[in-house]
Amino acid sequence: MTTAHEKPEWAQSKREKENARRVAEGLKPKRRIGPWIVLGLIVVGGVAFFALRPAEPVPEVVADAAPVARQLLSSEVTEIAPATLRQRVKVTGTLVPAKQAVVAAQAAGRVLSVAVRPGDSVKEGQVLVEIDQANLALQLAQQRATADATRAQLFSSRQQLERTEELARQGLTSPSALEQARSAAAALEANMTALESAVSVAELALSNATVRAPIDGIVSDRSVEAGQTIGTGTALFTLVNLTEMDFQASASVNSSALVSPGQAVEVTATGLDNQTFEGRVTRVNPVAPTGTRAVPIYISLDNDSGRLRGGMFATGQITVLEHADAIAVPAVALREDAEGQFVLKLDNGTLVRQAVEPGTTWDRGAVVEVSGLNTGDMVITAPLTELSAGDAYELIED
Repeated sequence: MTTAHEKPEWAQSKREKENARRVAEGLKPKRRIGPWIVLGLIVVGGVAFFALRPAEPVPEVVADAAPVARQLLSSEVTEIAPATLRQRVKVTGTLVPAKQAVVAAQAAGRVLSVAVRPGDSVKEGQVLVEIDQANLALQLAQQRATADATRAQLFSSRQQLERTEELARQGLTSPSALEQARSAAAALEANMTALESAVSVAELALSNATVRAPIDGIVSDRSVEAGQTIGTGTALFTLVNLTEMDFQASASVNSSALVSPGQAVEVTATGLDNQTFEGRVTRVNPVAPTGTRAVPIYISLDNDSGRLRGGMFATGQITVLEHADAIAVPAVALREDAEGQFVLKLDNGTLVRQAVEPGTTWDRGAVVEVSGLNTGDMVITAPLTELSAGDAYELIED
């Protein structure tokens, strides 16, 4: 039976039932540990954990990092060295052979043979064409025969004149007879002169039946065939000599004012892999042709290599002004601040301000002569506007 303050057995917890059993057996009931004691143990354990944990290392104070070196390509830097500066005028035009000849027939007749074709090289005096000489030889023979007969008559007339003059001195003949003898001799002398000229013409015609090259050169055109009958003056060949070329160029009216005979020219022709040929200005036309703004300029070129051909299109650069041993930089290398103009010079890993004094400009302002730089100085010559004096650099190859 339970007491009034005791719970009925059905309402007791397991702990309460265990304590009741222990009391019935004469043992002390188990004491309940309060929640505050448990909480206190947790707090103490936490404090001990943090107290015994190894301390975090204190970060060290780091010094300021060294500036990062800017990498410069070798193509962005130029080593200063004396150079020859040139002002040039550009011209364009066509190449033509300086020497060319149209070979024409100087004798009429039937063509027996033609010895050369287009593209063949010929020497001065070489036989090109043979014309039938039969008629020419006959004409020469006739002229010679007539001249010989007249020469005999002239000889007889002169003898007769001498006898008449002797008789006239003796008073044995009339003055009229003497005058007739003199007139007859004079007429024969004039006739003889004409006949001798005719013989020379016939001889020349016979000689011209063999057509020869008037110059060394190359056959560029042929307009005659064997068996053809030709007349005096008929064009037979065109010969060109390519050892010297004429560059028939033109420049703008304004630029042409700077050009004069004797100036040097560098010429490149289309199709020759930019090979350069040296030439000289020989003539400058004083006016531009009507309707154009270009002045003809004539340039002589040596062509010993034979690579140049007539009709090639070419471009030339005429040197109109030159300055040797000049110190210059590209215009983009120049910078300016409150103190004046300067360039950035490379100096043992650091860019430094190098003051310069600009002078004459060249190449339409792209290049500027300067003072203040020495041979061997290395300067920035690329438009790197983000760089400034004091920057560190590292030079690398492209």
